[in-house]
Amino acid sequence: MLREINFDGIVGPSHNYAGLSLGNLASTRNAGHVSQPRAAALQGIDKMRANLALGLAQGLFLPHPRPHAHWLAELGTTYDEADPALAANAMSASAMWAANAATVSPAPDTADGQCHLTVANLRTMPHRSHEWPATLAQLRIAFGSDAFRVHQPVPPAFGDEGAANHMRLAGAHGEPGVEVFVYGVSGGAFPARQHIEASRAVARLHSLPPERTIFAAQSEKAIAAGAFHNDVVAVANERVLFAHEKAFADRDSLVAQLERLVPGFEYVEVADAEVPIEDAVRSYLFNAQLVSPADGEMTLVAPTECRETPSVWNWIERHVAGNGPIRRVEIVDVRQSMANGGGPACLRLRVVADPAAVDPRFMVDEYKLDQIADVIRQHWPVEIDNSDLQERSLIEDVVKARSALLAALDLNQLA
Repeated sequence: MLREINFDGIVGPSHNYAGLSLGNLASTRNAGHVSQPRAAALQGIDKMRANLALGLAQGLFLPHPRPHAHWLAELGTTYDEADPALAANAMSASAMWAANAATVSPAPDTADGQCHLTVANLRTMPHRSHEWPATLAQLRIAFGSDAFRVHQPVPPAFGDEGAANHMRLAGAHGEPGVEVFVYGVSGGAFPARQHIEASRAVARLHSLPPERTIFAAQSEKAIAAGAFHNDVVAVANERVLFAHEKAFADRDSLVAQLERLVPGFEYVEVADAEVPIEDAVRSYLFNAQLVSPADGEMTLVAPTECRETPSVWNWIERHVAGNGPIRRVEIVDVRQSMANGGGPACLRLRVVADPAAVDPRFMVDEYKLDQIADVIRQHWPVEIDNSDLQERSLIEDVVKARSALLAALDLNQLA
């Protein structure tokens, strides 16, 4: 049976605030602050528990090896000898944001009836550009059955940021859908990370029918306001597109196409006059998970910052009190991730598939989450100050922590 599975990235033991992501305003604003890897990872576990409580299928991805010694060797240096800025790039825990792991096209959408995943190259930012080999290794294990086809990244001449710039709409998750690839052209002082050439390449690799594939430009105003990925200003679920007024360069064309192609399509727009785009970006209103729980009440899983931003919370209360498609809001605390520029939606990759076809080591229940939480409490650093990133004792702790998690999950092949 096909279901939507949310695969969340476990926050790694090297989680720190180095401020490496140009255009990500939260990352820049909190650069140099002391991070709390243990609290961050446990917040992520609690978010997965909340998804299970809603009756959703839940999976996980693991932290990558850090520091990334092989990448530094390719640059002719070691972690001990590297410039501090380069060392910070090698220590980044940004793979926790699984929305950037890959682009996913479920079996009902593809010509060969397989679920296709293309790992993202993330070429725009140095600290993310070296993630894809470790991500690919996990995808090939988790989705190793014949139900899936896993592709290597698009060549790095063209930037691809994965599902953070991709949406899928359908009458229901298991029905044939319409896939929307959102690309950037310009973001003023900030880079547009998703190239249309990469989006078109992924659509071809996934054997998507052109008549049910849409390429939409992201608004320059959105990128300039800090929407470095489309999922900061828009999110889709089944037949509903929830977006800010300034999300797309040509909103009317996109909406018209979706009205024609998606049965029962509903567009929920938040006007800039009600929620300024700056508030939307700061609160990560749209970087929430829009999900379909077992009880059928479409739910927005939003960060606590939404409740603390008056314009955003007022809009949410009005919508839920009305007759709109979003019937419920669940608040989750992922402050440690938010401070580095990633909300609830950044932390997960959506895969529509039969959970029985996934390697069970990547699926979770309450018992397995308890096991993972125990490892985190025992091994994750409590705090990391950026000035300590090259300390040998910290490096040893980070390596041991990840090894303990791999052992607990019987995934030592990823060591």
